[in-house]
Amino acid sequence: MKHTPAATPSTVHARRRHVLQLGAAALGVLGAPGLLRAQTGPKIRIGYWPIAAGLPFYSAIELGYFKEAGLDVEPLKFAGAQQVMEAVLSGRADGTANGTGSANIAIGEIAQPGTFKIFCSNPSNVKHVLDEIIVPAASTAKVMADLKGKRVASGPGIQNVTLAKTILERGGATGATVVELPIGQHVAALAAGQVDGAYTLEPTGTIGRMNGTTKVLEAGVVAKYVLGDAMAPWFGGSASLSSDFIKKNPDAAKKFVAAYGKGVAYVRSKSVEARQYLKGYTPIEGALTGEVPLAAYTMYNEFTPGDVAHFQKFFDLFSEKGIFSSRLMVDSMLYKG
Repeated sequence: MKHTPAATPSTVHARRRHVLQLGAAALGVLGAPGLLRAQTGPKIRIGYWPIAAGLPFYSAIELGYFKEAGLDVEPLKFAGAQQVMEAVLSGRADGTANGTGSANIAIGEIAQPGTFKIFCSNPSNVKHVLDEIIVPAASTAKVMADLKGKRVASGPGIQNVTLAKTILERGGATGATVVELPIGQHVAALAAGQVDGAYTLEPTGTIGRMNGTTKVLEAGVVAKYVLGDAMAPWFGGSASLSSDFIKKNPDAAKKFVAAYGKGVAYVRSKSVEARQYLKGYTPIEGALTGEVPLAAYTMYNEFTPGDVAHFQKFFDLFSEKGIFSSRLMVDSMLYKG
């Protein structure tokens, strides 16, 4: 029988070095630089509200666009747009996905000037429907004015409540009482007779229509009653990055915006296929996936002077109503690349 000499400390170290060298070589073949970039770059924490408007973000994650760019992106789900904004203000998130209320972001910007840079917004109107007034299926209401003196639900938060009150007032529904309710409860509240109408966001109207309990009284109401044109773009939700993150990580910020832009391009060109990525990020699944209206998107380098003017008109409503403590200029918040 052949005698095997006992391993000395020096031979153990030599073997260990050999194994490590082999491992490093294997990683080199597999493309270690990309892997190492993903591990050593900053973690980018993006807050999102689980609604359909965030689809470019969900798609970019699921299709690996961020990973391809060597980015480590962590999606953080919040119950409402205000919580998303507050997470960025407190440093618990580095940005927001589409669907986060633009007015919520603006309130954060006023609280801490220079914090938010919007790089993509999701405009809606009567064609690209996000906002609507819905009523029970059996309601006799035909026009907005028929909700005079009625109880009308709105989603929670200052953006939803302010818009609901303005739309009802300008639509002739004087004396209506606005009741804050989570958007997921709007259809049930209408079916139970707790409210007579609701200013709501999709997919609520589609859910109510599909189960036969509600109908749309009017869609694209912010564009019509706040901006004065049913086809005007209402930039109600926006994706942003914090200025602090951009300043500390300029290269990662540029790569992130570019990868997010790929998600926007994918949703624009392949909207049917993209819908599958609503599942898991939102409560939208099954037959609803193919029915829910999808938002339009405008990247920071696609804004026209007319778009900025409409965005500004939306912000100015909140200044007029005293919600914003001072007038906020949209242009100062747009990401410049």
